[in-house]
Amino acid sequence: MEMKLDSKSILEKEFKTGLRGYSQEEVDLFLDDVIQDYESFKEQITQLRLENSKLQEELAAAEKRPSQSTSGTTNFDILKRISNLEKHVFGSRLFEQD
Repeated sequence: MEMKLDSKSILEKEFKTGLRGYSQEEVDLFLDDVIQDYESFKEQITQLRLENSKLQEELAAAEKRPSQSTSGTTNFDILKRISNLEKHVFGSRLFEQD
C-alpha cells in the first residue's frame, strides 16, 4: 500500500486563502500534529516490519529443526521399555534368583 502523503508533503502544502478562509495559524498547528502522527506511524510500521521479519526467520528455523515433541518419549517410557525387554529376554530368571 502506497501512502499518498508523508510528513514533508504535509509540511510543504500551500493552501489558497479566501475571503472568509480558515485561520492560517490554526491550520498550521493542526498540520504540525498530523506530521508528528505520520512520523510516529512510520516508526511503528518500520519496527513492526522488522519484528515480523525476525519472527518469520525464527519460525522458519524452528520448522527446520527436528521436533522433540513428536516422539513423545520420556525417560520413564524408556525405562519401562527396557524393563519389558529384560523380562522378555531373561524371562522369569531375573525374579528367581532370590
